[in-house]
Amino acid sequence: MQINRTALFRVSCLSLLVTSLSFGIRAGTLNDFGSVFNLDKAQLALIASTAFYGFPIAVVIGGFLVDIIGMKRLLVIACIFHLLGILLTIFATGFWTLYISTLFIGMANGTVEAACNPLVTTLYSDSKSAKLSHFHLWFPLGIVIGTLLVFGIDALHLNWSLQTSLQVKVGLMLIPTVIYGYLFSRLSFPVTERVAAGVSTADMYKSLANPLFLFMIVCMVGTGITELFTGQWIDVLLKKVNDNALLLLTLETGVMVVGRAFAKPVLKLFSPQVVLLISTILAATGLFLFTVLTTNAIFFAAVIFGMGVCFFWPMMLGFVNTNLPKTGAIGLNLMGGAGMLATSIYTIFMGKHYDDIVKAAGGDNSTAGQQVLQTTLVIPCVLIVAFAGLVIYMRSRNKTEPLKTVVV
Repeated sequence: MQINRTALFRVSCLSLLVTSLSFGIRAGTLNDFGSVFNLDKAQLALIASTAFYGFPIAVVIGGFLVDIIGMKRLLVIACIFHLLGILLTIFATGFWTLYISTLFIGMANGTVEAACNPLVTTLYSDSKSAKLSHFHLWFPLGIVIGTLLVFGIDALHLNWSLQTSLQVKVGLMLIPTVIYGYLFSRLSFPVTERVAAGVSTADMYKSLANPLFLFMIVCMVGTGITELFTGQWIDVLLKKVNDNALLLLTLETGVMVVGRAFAKPVLKLFSPQVVLLISTILAATGLFLFTVLTTNAIFFAAVIFGMGVCFFWPMMLGFVNTNLPKTGAIGLNLMGGAGMLATSIYTIFMGKHYDDIVKAAGGDNSTAGQQVLQTTLVIPCVLIVAFAGLVIYMRSRNKTEPLKTVVV
């Protein structure tokens, strides 16, 4: 069986691009969907949260299945879920159709990561954190592309109804979805690194009880909420602060793309745990600046925040798979599932909190978004302490032996 790791990596990036396009386009159209179907912020939060809890459902189930059915079959399932979710969104008629379609997209996104994260660590077992960062740069890049598409279509002032405009924006995702599904169907896949190394299923499950893994799961809850909740809701939360709130998301994620592209030289200077500590300090600073700056000055906050959250997701996954390699694919996918599930739950609560603030202010929502961000700021502040402790702990810990896997 001939394994073309370059081709597999490139198509993996394309599948993640579809995942992130759904985030970027959803972030840029959330308010418009609310207008078309007369939905309040609590309902919009429920719809947005569906993508986040659909993800952990799929990523955890996929984590258990990937070693059994293989990564290729899992990615075919992801493509089917993406197609169903996109088509249902295009033909949505109200809250429930949007809710179900977003669930499908969330499950598709989770299935992509359930297969592609272990695929990347298997293909590049000697540089996991760096290659995961290169892979995951396609997530913010897709958000940039998605938000720019939304912004560009709106800027054309085409003579479309709002609903037609939304259908076109969402429909654009069909093109890369069909392409990645076709390309994956023609490629050969390796077995996962854990299977190739002969680590038993019992040993894998035993390693999940390691206190370090449990600690990282808890931290993933915080990093996931800080990055994804803020990014997905930035257009809603800062709409009253800046007329170009959607461009804040584009700028923030653009910074993330550049940062992840330079992961390799960064990791030559700092260990993953030090990168996480620095990132958390920057994320907390950026989030604080979002709550105090206004007008164009808030773009500075977006740059700092983007620098902060840039390495969260890939570095968390890379750290776990490098230092706890026996956790295998299920370890990677439990991490991703924890981050997304926490974001889903947090989004639901913050949507209600936003509406409560507006009601208490007699309908004035000029500061509601900033108050929600002030609440969220507590999370990265706690993470600063947690990652400082991790840096100290890792200095005293013995170096982990990598798994001896098959060269592909």
